[in-house]
Amino acid sequence: VQVVESGGGLVHPGDSLRLSCVISGSSLNIFSMGWYRQTPGSERELVATITNSGRSGTATYADSVRGRFTISRDSAANTVNLQMNDLRPEDSAVYYCKARVGVTTLTARAYWGQGTQVTISS
Repeated sequence: VQVVESGGGLVHPGDSLRLSCVISGSSLNIFSMGWYRQTPGSERELVATITNSGRSGTATYADSVRGRFTISRDSAANTVNLQMNDLRPEDSAVYYCKARVGVTTLTARAYWGQGTQVTISS
């Protein structure tokens, strides 16, 4: 399974960025996808996740990004996106995509991408 992120960069406070992640290389089920972020010296933290069930999936967000970030997915393309608006310096981090892939939800395992750097600076 390959998980590849794209879309990071350097922007100013208040700007927007859109991250994308493509999951490929497996015929197994993708049960959920999500975005996490990590800064040096800190643990990786959840940003947003979305289930791969139903028409739109069920999304969850960290309190710090709720109302500013929107996660979405394209199940047919095995893609998950993160639209980030009103970015703040504290949003600067390496953003990682994670996918839970397997035969059943009980046996699914997590696959991570390599990360994409997001920097917000004036």
